Amino acid sequence: MTIRAEQVYGTWRLVASTAVDAGGRPVRPPYGPRPMGRLVLDEAGRMMAVLCDGRPAMPEGEKRAYGSYCGNYRVENNTLITTVDAAAVAGRIGGRQLRKLEFRDGRLVLIPLPRPNGEQRELFWERDGPP
Repeated sequence: MTIRAEQVYGTWRLVASTAVDAGGRPVRPPYGPRPMGRLVLDEAGRMMAVLCDGRPAMPEGEKRAYGSYCGNYRVENNTLITTVDAAAVAGRIGGRQLRKLEFRDGRLVLIPLPRPNGEQRELFWERDGPP
């Protein structure tokens, strides 16, 4: 199924995040047991994503996972392609972020490229605002 940009317009709420290692074995969810986030994709081709571990307090010695970026985007070949103009990680600014797009059980699934260590993440979003 080909995903069109108009199918992803709107505001989305992060409801789950999963990850597997290079061997396909599950690893700790990237945004903890209570992921929190918003993804906004507008009709003008602008997007923003903010994600974090939503636990009210972190266990001793753990850092809160956090990520955010925004920029102009397009949907092409079931891939969300964003040219980043602001980000929590400075190295992303001016670059491109690629996220494979799928729909599963009414949820939008964003799948980033594998991390350098082979970890593969999936982010599950439910619509939280009108398209």
